Amino acid sequence: MKKSNIVGISITTFFYSLCGLLGYAAFGNNAPGNFLTGFGFYEPFWLIDIANIFITVHLVGAYQLFAQPIYSAVESWSSKRWPQRKLITKEYLVRIPLIGTWRMNMFKLIWRTVYVIIITLISITFPFFNNVVGFLGAISFFPLTVYFPIEMYLTRAKVPKYSLKWTAMKALSVFCLAVTLVAAVGSVEGIISELKAYKPFKSY
Repeated sequence: MKKSNIVGISITTFFYSLCGLLGYAAFGNNAPGNFLTGFGFYEPFWLIDIANIFITVHLVGAYQLFAQPIYSAVESWSSKRWPQRKLITKEYLVRIPLIGTWRMNMFKLIWRTVYVIIITLISITFPFFNNVVGFLGAISFFPLTVYFPIEMYLTRAKVPKYSLKWTAMKALSVFCLAVTLVAAVGSVEGIISELKAYKPFKSY
């Protein structure tokens, strides 16, 4: 598990850094947000289509990863808040041919559908994909990828305070916090710039 994480994160970091650094070195602030079509590169069509399919598969999985904790939190809170409501607690058995029986809860069906509709409307209304994703990535990067893992490691390994390892880990944490803040500020500035020329429900 540890080796696969190291390999996976190293490969991802290498390619993201390659795109970011070389794109900025070559084009500066005019680097396109979409490296596939931002240069007017539309052929061969099959290559662009395959890349877009991979992006879609990646985002569907990522959406589930981020949405499931929200679903779970709202559903558990609702079942504790209104334990007597059948809409929230009752499950119906639905038979699906060739698959079997599926347990369906009306509250889950309604709540999750409404959530997806609201998120879709928000994403259509504010189509600043690159800057919004950059902002969300920036604010989630430090706590989830740096701060909590480092603090858990220091606590679990019982690293002595002010030792070389403890100081190095804390310095890494502070450095990553600074990078996170700079990235968040840059994304907010980009969103503000795009809002000046913003037209609702128009693609950018």
